[in-house]
Amino acid sequence: MPRPILATIHPGALRHNLARARRAARDARVWAVVKADAYGHGIERVFDALRGADGFALLDLAEAARLRALGWRGPILLLEGAFEPRDLELCSRLGLWHAVHCDAQIDMLAAHKTQAGHRVFLKMDSGMHRLGFAPHRMGAAWTRLNALPQVEEVSLMTHFANADVDADADDGAGARVGLDAQLECFARAVGDLPGERSLANSAALLRHGHRPEVRADWVRPGIALYGSAPDFPGHDAAHWDLRPAMTLSTRLIGVQEIGAGAAVGYGSTFVADRPMRIGTAACGYADGYPRHAGTGTPVMVDGRRTRLLGRVSMDMLALDLTGLPNAGVGSPVTLWGRDAASGAVLPIDRVAGAAGTVGYELMCAVAPRVPVAVDEDAGGADA
Repeated sequence: MPRPILATIHPGALRHNLARARRAARDARVWAVVKADAYGHGIERVFDALRGADGFALLDLAEAARLRALGWRGPILLLEGAFEPRDLELCSRLGLWHAVHCDAQIDMLAAHKTQAGHRVFLKMDSGMHRLGFAPHRMGAAWTRLNALPQVEEVSLMTHFANADVDADADDGAGARVGLDAQLECFARAVGDLPGERSLANSAALLRHGHRPEVRADWVRPGIALYGSAPDFPGHDAAHWDLRPAMTLSTRLIGVQEIGAGAAVGYGSTFVADRPMRIGTAACGYADGYPRHAGTGTPVMVDGRRTRLLGRVSMDMLALDLTGLPNAGVGSPVTLWGRDAASGAVLPIDRVAGAAGTVGYELMCAVAPRVPVAVDEDAGGADA
């Protein structure tokens, strides 16, 4: 039989989370962000569940082509825009909307030969200092784009650096770094320039979506669609009524009794202080489980919470079976997501937090060697 590890995608949870985002968005339209192969879930696996969005947003031209091949005829937005001039040819052919965040991209458009005008989102750097035009250059960039015959319509966008904290947060030294500071910067720079606006990511939408200036015309939920809280540990997924869209599960492949003083795993980082019963599960860092997860990282065995012991190895990890007398070889192990038998949920954010990372990374890191299944009957039920 194949190795028992499995990643299960839950379309019902995706539909629920999209509906949750729509409620928060109110009158704004919704981009479903499916970059990084839908955050590791697979574009083809999530498409039907997320096609109720108004558009899809991503980075990769090949992924955009996959969406068109699936039959999507609505808007697709390239969040980082074109990387080289020939990318614009595919934008024309596939009817893609794309971000423009630098002069080089405007130069590409000016030299591009096309029969159909492009829909572009002019991006401003309002404080993230990653991509986008400086505030004082937005007016000139808009004017130049608007004058190009290759451009049909110019919209405006920015990205929040700290939407997961208080709206008017500071950096501890008195500098304002919160969402309000970026909103004010954006508003001053774009003034009354025409064009639709897109500002809110998942954290901004859920925390501040009651404010029309945050929702604007388009919102861009990403991680929330997949059931992870964008402001963990401040709030968990249950607080935002989000459901896990991915479950990573396996089974126990070994059980043994150890005595006090026995060490477990590479480096002997865990030493039993009493006689213990431990289990070995078929999962390791070669499957995408975080190597830096250490003793105490939560895991479920037979639907009950327990903990990881010692270091994660390439293909296996050790679990504490204290208080689980019925657990044995073949017992189901839920590494994150929803336990199939009990319905209990182990939030991916809890696992990521224990490993010193974020749920985004765990979703995207599941290795190609892990089989993937789609469960249409699970994930959408009430938790």
